[in-house]
Amino acid sequence: MSKIEWTEQTWNPVTGCTKVSPGCKHCYAETMSRRLQAMGAVGYENGFGLSLLPERLSQPLKRKKPTIYFVNSMSDLFQEDVPYGFIDEVMGVIRQTPQHTYQILTKRSQNMRRYFEDRKVPFNAWLGVSVEDKKYGKPRIGDLQAIRASTRFLSVEPLLEDLGRLNLKGIAWVIVGGESGAKARPMKESWAMNVKSQCERSGTDFFFKQWGSWGADGVRRSKQANGRALAGKTWDSIPLVNI
Repeated sequence: MSKIEWTEQTWNPVTGCTKVSPGCKHCYAETMSRRLQAMGAVGYENGFGLSLLPERLSQPLKRKKPTIYFVNSMSDLFQEDVPYGFIDEVMGVIRQTPQHTYQILTKRSQNMRRYFEDRKVPFNAWLGVSVEDKKYGKPRIGDLQAIRASTRFLSVEPLLEDLGRLNLKGIAWVIVGGESGAKARPMKESWAMNVKSQCERSGTDFFFKQWGSWGADGVRRSKQANGRALAGKTWDSIPLVNI
């Protein structure tokens, strides 16, 4: 099982990435990749450098139990240096395993939009974009909305500022969370509540993942101590899987 609250398993046919926006500044995957490289873990010989791992493509094929997979938790499938041919292979596995649901999240929304211009999105693939701020994150929403997908979602994590008004048309799910780690930036409760209120008005499922290293009261603690409650409740809504 994955430790990520909103998925069940991770599948990483690609590892490694580059930073493209403020949400990447304290990337958990970069820190973990360096650690795995030091441990000699297979697939992390390049540390956080980009690696294509075709030997991992078959992993979901071996699992019969319907499973929600987060695709490339340690990378971004739509990086410029990931060949379309390799992405085609990933999509081929997704199509071959209709019992599973695949969550694909990117900060390269324009690349994802271009890829799907002449390709259909598998019915069991959920497409999402990261929306950490107004300048870099919000423009990605339009790219996502331009793609015909059965389920679209936003990962508003780490939430770095008040996002103001959001266009949630065609967005089925929004995940919100604060940042963790030694250099984590604080999130204000009003920022998260603004997103939650808009989700309620638009009928969008809302999932509050965590406060991270800073609590609602602005005090720094462990993320376990800060917990997952927002306005006194735990918010765990998720769309129905495509099975």
